[in-house]
Parts: sequence; C-alpha cells; structure tokens
Amino acid sequence: MAFLIVFFCIAAVIITALFWGMAENRTVRTTELRPAFSSLPAAFEGFAIVQLSDLHNARFGKEQNKLLSRIRAASPDVIVVTGDLIDKRRAGMKNALRCMERAVRIAPVWYVTGNHEAKSKEYPALRTALEALGVGILCDRCTTLRRGDACITLAGLSDVRFFTNDKTMFPENVYNRLKALLPEDAAFTVLLAHRPELFSVYRAAGADLTLCGHAHGGQFRLPLVGGVVAPEQGLFPKYTKGIYEEAGKAMIVSRGLGNSSVPIRLNNPPEVVRIVLTQKR
Repeated sequence: MAFLIVFFCIAAVIITALFWGMAENRTVRTTELRPAFSSLPAAFEGFAIVQLSDLHNARFGKEQNKLLSRIRAASPDVIVVTGDLIDKRRAGMKNALRCMERAVRIAPVWYVTGNHEAKSKEYPALRTALEALGVGILCDRCTTLRRGDACITLAGLSDVRFFTNDKTMFPENVYNRLKALLPEDAAFTVLLAHRPELFSVYRAAGADLTLCGHAHGGQFRLPLVGGVVAPEQGLFPKYTKGIYEEAGKAMIVSRGLGNSSVPIRLNNPPEVVRIVLTQKR
C-alpha cells in the first residue's frame, strides 16, 4: 500500500508538471532590461530594442497574434532576431515567415542565423523569403543606427557552424571574424550573435553589448539553481537568461520562444525581450 501511495504521488507530480509546462509553453511574456553604458551616445538614451530568439517555427496564436501583440506593445525602435527561426529537426517555415512578415510592419527587423539554420536544408529558401519581406540579413555585416546626429553600430555574426564543426575551433573562428568585422572607431557597438557561451570572445573583440539566445533559458529552471541544461554549456549552465557583465562589456541572453530536441520547458516561459539602452551615470 505504501508503495502504491508513493507511486501515485510521483505520477501525479509528473503529470502536473507536464500539463503546467505545456500551458506555460504557449504563454509569451515580456522581459524588460535596461543595461547602462558610459560609452552610449546621449541621443540613444531610451532607445528600445526588441529581441526575439529561438522561435523554431513555433506558433503563438492565430497568425502569431500572441507574439505580435507583445512585440507591438513594446514599442521598439528596432527588432532583432538572434537565430534559430526554423528547426533542423522539423521541416517548415510558415510560422517563422508569418511572424517576420508582420514584424517588419512594426519596426525595422535585423536577423542573424543560429545553429539550426546552419544545419537545415531549408535555410537558403528561408533567407530568400526573409529578404523579400524586407528583413535585414546581418550575417557577418554591420549597419549604422542613427538617432538625431548620433549613430551606433549594429553588427551581426553568422553562426560558427556554417564554418566548422570542430568545437575547439569555435573561439578562434569567431574572434578572427569579429576582428575583421567590427569597426575600431565605432562609438558603441551592439552585436547579434546566437551563442552565449562565447561571451569572452565577443567582449575581447570589442562588442559593447552582445545579444544572444541558444540556451533556451536552461530549459528547466529551478529555484536558487537557475537553468538545468543548455547546448554547449551542459548541466547547470552559466549563461541562460538576463544581463551578464564582464570586463566593462555586457551580454543579454534571451530565454527564447520555441523548443527543439527537448519539447517542453518548466518554470521557463517563452519571452520577448525589451532592451532599453541607457547611459551610465
């Protein structure tokens, strides 16, 4: 009898967690972050960036209405997408393209690739479709954002999986590409890059603020512990969500929106990140 009681209690906890996770995975939340920088031009005080990451072609309501309402309510000056719009394990890009089609009507959209684009046969078609929609493909490119008489640099990095599968070469490959890409005379640089585990490389190459995804918030989040597992970082990863500051540089990691090989999140709802740039005083 005692065994049966324990068994049913454990089963009830598991079933409850699964239903909670399924419900939570359909609910998009907005997280607002206000990183401060002494090097930020005064004209960019209050500049709002909405970051989307790791959609994995997921759907959030009819015509992506749940997701788009969050984006619209955030009143972005620019929208950035930090990789994995599609999923290498599942064919299809309809939901991803519908999101981008509507997002470009709200604010300019800039996109960089993730590891799933690097391994998906659909990526060439995705890129063509995004360009036709007016999404800026910022892979290994820079653009200038202007506000009044001031400007900052927005740079984007293709995922390293496009260049090598040897993980020991990831830091060197990324550093060399960034040193060739980032302008040394930029007043302030925002970098879009998929992988947070390479933060030390991004800051060493000169990025003031790097926006990443990939970690899915650690997939399952535990009180006092944080994320449980993330790609390339393994168990109890260091970089999973929010702001990280090291050596005068900062990185923001989005929990992302969709799922891939692990089909469910717990205590880790999908998020739209609203980033408000501020001057450090």
